[in-house]
Amino acid sequence: MDPNAPAANPPEDVETLDMLENLYAAVVADVLDSLGYRQQTLGASIRALTPAVKVCGRVYTARAETVHEIPAEPYKLEMAAIDTMTAGDVLLVDAGHNTQSAFWGELLSTACGAKGVRGVVMSGCSRDLWALNRMDFPVFGIGCTPADSKGRLDVTVIGEPVEIDGVAAKTGDYVIGDLDGVVIVPREAAGEALRLASEKVSGENTVRDELAAGVPVSEVFRKHGIL
Repeated sequence: MDPNAPAANPPEDVETLDMLENLYAAVVADVLDSLGYRQQTLGASIRALTPAVKVCGRVYTARAETVHEIPAEPYKLEMAAIDTMTAGDVLLVDAGHNTQSAFWGELLSTACGAKGVRGVVMSGCSRDLWALNRMDFPVFGIGCTPADSKGRLDVTVIGEPVEIDGVAAKTGDYVIGDLDGVVIVPREAAGEALRLASEKVSGENTVRDELAAGVPVSEVFRKHGIL
């Protein structure tokens, strides 16, 4: 066995990850709303920074905090998070909406891609867009800056619950993001939510066909309850 090959997803996650790949953020958000999970969408400032604009996978959390001097061991927990993650994970970083430095870049994306990590979502900035734009690795964040995070932003916690834009998330939850934004799917609700989302996608296809045929919107909504 190749020790550098991406680790296999746990069997119980394979179906969930496959379902996520065939969905989109808005339909998942709608279904979570209907199930009573109405605070699952990250703020509009967190968006795709790369041409790879779809991210989905299992959440691995980290928290980064503003610092004002270079730590004794810079990047220590950031590297530990990347080394700990497995295939199917997405790194979710609470960076406090820090715009003073870049938390992410090309080399970290390269390391994650090599082990099957599916992307990064952060309330922070990236750099190296000249390289990231040529990679098939989704990076979601709030902006870009050339300033390095060393001595400005440092990871203080990994694998523990975080909160971003009022959305609570924990390692083992799921995330889906696209051009509309990012949604966190609580692990305990994932099975039902994704099943219902898949059904809603099928219903939307029917609604789309009827609207395209000129059926009045009110009639379509009355019939299907989808808009």
